[in-house]
Amino acid sequence: MALMVLGIHKGDEVIVPDFTMIASSNAVYLTGAKPVFVDVSKEDLTIIPELIEKRITPRTRAIMPVHIYGHAADMGAIMKIAKKHDLFIVEDACQGVGLRYKGKHVGTFGEFGCFSFFADKIITTGGEGGMVVTNNAKLYEELRYFRNQGRLTSGTFIHPRIGYNFRMTDLQCAVGLAQIRQYDKILAKRLRNCSLYEKQLEGITQIQIIKPKSYSNFVPFRFNMFAERAAELMKFLEQNGIQTRGMFYPLHQQPCYMMYSYDDRDFPNTIFAYEHGLSLPVYYDLKMSDISYICNTIQKFYESSTRRR
Repeated sequence: MALMVLGIHKGDEVIVPDFTMIASSNAVYLTGAKPVFVDVSKEDLTIIPELIEKRITPRTRAIMPVHIYGHAADMGAIMKIAKKHDLFIVEDACQGVGLRYKGKHVGTFGEFGCFSFFADKIITTGGEGGMVVTNNAKLYEELRYFRNQGRLTSGTFIHPRIGYNFRMTDLQCAVGLAQIRQYDKILAKRLRNCSLYEKQLEGITQIQIIKPKSYSNFVPFRFNMFAERAAELMKFLEQNGIQTRGMFYPLHQQPCYMMYSYDDRDFPNTIFAYEHGLSLPVYYDLKMSDISYICNTIQKFYESSTRRR
């Protein structure tokens, strides 16, 4: 919706990190524009600003930085690039509610910031939902047309524009407002869970914990790490009753985007993250004993692997 309001259409290009949920790039594709993929940093899995500039062409209209897994993209560098090349910024902050870059909320740097309230996010509206934010009054009005079938208010059947139904129900909004009031409590629990993981996994040399950069706080969507033999570890954890998540499949390798013919050599970090990354749960009701069990099981996996060798 944000891209459509900005007039992004067929023939345009929008720069998107190669490592993100496919919904980010699909939003570009469904406007008729081409998503142009850029590799991410191995440190925090956010888009590399220096590589953005190399992908800019006369057709580039916008950059879509993604604040992945509760890590803020380098908005200072990205905003400089956007200003230099006169590009729009649409921030994907779906996993970054409450996240700040140098003290400023992500989602408030560009023309639009997009947030998700899906069931597994920091706060939710009962399963599905989201919001778009802007500080531009004209763009805000255009958003209102798009979200409500081309009209600003309900109760009338006169539609000045073509629009969609992107409305949320009153019940979803009520759940969301209640969740917002609990945000600090929810975040504190998730941060505590991450701290426990860090302490208990500290001595396991086969894993590398992914940490935020110094310019941002941390809003843990999940507890993320790189691990040796990640696929085997995930299978072992599942056999012991522990659910984990792998990391995103590289967008440039997605079957639906094969027509763009990207070179794997341009995306070493995204490929590495997919092959070695995994996420552990940090949800609010996770107990300290659960975390200890998870960490002990990981330790057991690597100890048994060492003995077999």
